[in-house]
Amino acid sequence: MAIQRMDNVLIVVDDLDAVIAFFVELGMELEGKGPLEGRWAERVIGLDDVRQDIAMLRIPDGHGRVELAKFHRPKAITAEPEDAPVNTLGMRRIMFAVDDIEDVIARLRTHGAELVGELEQYEDTYRLCYVRGPEGIIVGLAEQLG
Repeated sequence: MAIQRMDNVLIVVDDLDAVIAFFVELGMELEGKGPLEGRWAERVIGLDDVRQDIAMLRIPDGHGRVELAKFHRPKAITAEPEDAPVNTLGMRRIMFAVDDIEDVIARLRTHGAELVGELEQYEDTYRLCYVRGPEGIIVGLAEQLG
């Protein structure tokens, strides 16, 4: 038995609308947004008395998704320092291929994003950078050259 595909990555956030706007500006498409609660959800995630809002965003080619969740009950907790550096244990970033990296950086800056380091070129193949967006989310951007 093998993996069929990667379906989605979950990011727990506090300001759901700001993070949705950030990912939409990046080029993702909002599939849907709404409440999620009930005993079945509590059993799946191992928490009691759950009430959350979720949003599902799709990559334009349809092959990947980012799920965002804002927990109302129980309240979300912080497991690491705010704006944790890239070498902090755990999931650190999501990488996206883009067609115009400078344009994407400029558009994301309107949502408060900042470069983590610098925009760099790797040999003659890619221009790469990390951008920190709302809630400290780090997004990697890669523009293929040639």
